[in-house]
Amino acid sequence: MESPKPTLGSVLEKDNLRAAWLAVKANNGAPGPDDRDISATRAHLKEHWEGIEAKLRSGGYKPGAVRAVTIPKPNGGERVLGVPNVQDRLIQQAVHQKLSERCEPFFSENSYGFRPQRSAHDAVRAARECVKAGKRYVVDIDLKSFFDEVDHDRLMHLLDGHIEDKSLKRLIGAMLRAPVERPDGSRHKRGKGTPQGGPLSPLLANIYLDPLDKELERRGLSFVRYADDIAIFVSSARSAQRVLANVTEWIEKHLKVPVNRGKSGSGPTEESALLGFRVGSDGTISVAPKSIEQLKAKVREHWEARQNLSSLDLRDQWRRFISGWWNYFKLADWRREVEDLSGWIRRHMRKCFWLRWKTAAGRLNALRRLGVHGRALGMAYSGLGAWRIARHWVMNQALPNKRLQAHGFVLPWTLVEAAPNTG
Repeated sequence: MESPKPTLGSVLEKDNLRAAWLAVKANNGAPGPDDRDISATRAHLKEHWEGIEAKLRSGGYKPGAVRAVTIPKPNGGERVLGVPNVQDRLIQQAVHQKLSERCEPFFSENSYGFRPQRSAHDAVRAARECVKAGKRYVVDIDLKSFFDEVDHDRLMHLLDGHIEDKSLKRLIGAMLRAPVERPDGSRHKRGKGTPQGGPLSPLLANIYLDPLDKELERRGLSFVRYADDIAIFVSSARSAQRVLANVTEWIEKHLKVPVNRGKSGSGPTEESALLGFRVGSDGTISVAPKSIEQLKAKVREHWEARQNLSSLDLRDQWRRFISGWWNYFKLADWRREVEDLSGWIRRHMRKCFWLRWKTAAGRLNALRRLGVHGRALGMAYSGLGAWRIARHWVMNQALPNKRLQAHGFVLPWTLVEAAPNTG
């Protein structure tokens, strides 16, 4: 049974707004250009909601600007987020909840990004099933700056199939056109795009790309899409090349979004990556080489000795990072590349502590405190570099693996026997 088409009235229902506020509050994001955080926005809404709601119902509401915030991309480069005011995030979330109820049943089973009860892990598992079915070549399609390139007219046309209420469509249109505030305070209008950073943007992206899903299904292709990450699985190199050319042409013609030909391509699945993972020709999931390199960069960053942090702060910072990293990548059932880094990571830890002990006297005291005795204490006066010292038997005696682990300097994959992950 189809969900009813959302209206502005349904969006502004008290229960829907209450749920939206709880979601925004739980996210606890940064303030937008008005500099009101969650607490300040709550006070503002208590005092002014009656007037805000009246403007929403009359069509006179104007969303505020979105703050441009630059963050690094996992694979290098930068991504610009557009952070709306908390008040506008509340309204976007309220729209999202009702529009999602309507759209979800229509979306493809092959779409995994930003959908309830679906995750990146589900997408990778689906990719594995495609490979196990004999489709060992993959077409990777990269949409160039997709969230910045969404065509507003086409998006509003697609919304016609889900929304009849013109006042709700006008509100969404106003959100799409909200100006972007740059770091220098200047503002510029937007004629296209749905910048990442607001609650509504991911859903609008899925609505925009749904025709692509339907076209790939019509062609009988096996594929996985996670937001703008698109992987199509085929049986031969020749088919992969043909699909890459045809689908690229279709996207640029029908979606009006440019395909980044430099980052798109085709080849055996074991030479590609999806969401940080690699799927081998036998269906084995491993951590992609780029993800390993990014982990190594983070290790160097976290164990930089010149940080103004206590040992406990270093430990807690490390545990937060590595626990989150491993919770994501433990999906891999081939973990050799990760396990092989264990000694290298601990060496970085030991190097960090050696440098933080600073002087010969400080190193002598630390070594004694850690149970080193006799001639081995002469290491405190060594002129060897810290990286060489870090693998010396004296440092391994002072900071053995068990001691590091006991004090919380953990490598999660070493804490339990790595069992095969069957999904």
